[in-house]
Amino acid sequence: MDQTRFQKQFSRFETACRKAGIKLTHQRREIYSELAASDDHPSAETLHRRLIQKIPMLSLDTVYRTLATFARHGLIHKVETAESQARFEVIYEHHHHAICNQCHEIIDFQWPSVDEAGLSEELKSWGKIDSTHVVAYGICRKCMK
Repeated sequence: MDQTRFQKQFSRFETACRKAGIKLTHQRREIYSELAASDDHPSAETLHRRLIQKIPMLSLDTVYRTLATFARHGLIHKVETAESQARFEVIYEHHHHAICNQCHEIIDFQWPSVDEAGLSEELKSWGKIDSTHVVAYGICRKCMK
């Protein structure tokens, strides 16, 4: 990600934290920055391994609690996967996910025709829908080789 895009996103993050009453600690800033710079939808454990070099006293529990706080306030997105380990991302634009059942790689993809399609009558009558996401599961090309 280019530096200008990152700075704009980080500025939005700081503003959203202030509005939500979330204290902007050094650890929270570093966790968000690392996640924003990641394109692999890391787990809390992966983020912890990456950040422990910069912040030796950072606990895994702090990473988990911080990610939960960010997700609860809509600052990041928790990617729903079939595996038991949650994965996270910073959302720059609406997209969907494809997840490999073998290596668990997650990629983002656009699907305009689905995004532009209206909701079914059943969903419209169910209540208020806040967001829709498609998750496709399969085997990636690397694993098929």
